[in-house]
Amino acid sequence: MDPVVARKTWRTLEPVHGMIYFAPEGQAAYTAAGLRGNRMGYFASRAAAMGPVPAEVVIATFFNFEPSLVRASIPEAWSLATPERVLEARLDAVDRALRRAWGDEVIASPDLATAAGLARTAALAASEHPEGRPLFAGHAGLIWPDEPHLVLWHAQALLREFRGDGHVATLVTEGLSGLEALVIHEATGEIPSPVLRTSRAWSDDEWAAAVEGLAQRGFVAPGDHGDGLQLTDAGRSNRSSVEERTDALAMVAYVPLGDDGCQQLRELARPLSRAVIDSGLLTPDPADW
Repeated sequence: MDPVVARKTWRTLEPVHGMIYFAPEGQAAYTAAGLRGNRMGYFASRAAAMGPVPAEVVIATFFNFEPSLVRASIPEAWSLATPERVLEARLDAVDRALRRAWGDEVIASPDLATAAGLARTAALAASEHPEGRPLFAGHAGLIWPDEPHLVLWHAQALLREFRGDGHVATLVTEGLSGLEALVIHEATGEIPSPVLRTSRAWSDDEWAAAVEGLAQRGFVAPGDHGDGLQLTDAGRSNRSSVEERTDALAMVAYVPLGDDGCQQLRELARPLSRAVIDSGLLTPDPADW
């Protein structure tokens, strides 16, 4: 199997999982559980699978957030709601958000059940390789839900964290910090600079220092993206290498599906992901972040 298949399959299904970080159902559920604010809800809901960990563990595993942003929410969140309560709130929010996006007919459809089964097979394969993947391992220890739409979401949550831990390991091997990885992402022009800076809360001085360091390494240069940044040939080569290595590390999850199974999962996932996008669940209010 070509490792890029892992990236394509993960990316096609990712809206189904990623919407929980922006859906209003999530914030409402976390507030009802006792948490305060979207950022606390985000950090606590994603970290809860690891238990009531200190801020340093969240900083390490989430990788690219300014540390004080994390410390403003963790560990206080655990004094407001237990990890178990937060996880219950998140799954309830997932249920309500996906039912809103898909409707009862899709929720009960054979195609969704088939997609859930395929994604679960991949996630279970990933679960045989938890070593070196702490955030994934926490999620892999959770009890699987019963309903197909929740199985699909949970499977993709596992696959996302499996890939994410591998990506972080690759960045560390390349000698890149979380902030430097953000600057490189900015230089691609794929995501507007204000989104990256606001959501991760790095100061202008910290950002500028990272840009200078990457320029000295020959990875970025003046251009049209972000603050006039673009990737150099060396920067593009480095980013390509990181993505290819990430694909290779994630591939073990998808091997049991084979090329045909991955293609089938992508075909089934496309209308599901499109419905999530069209519902607005992936459109955050900038004021919340």
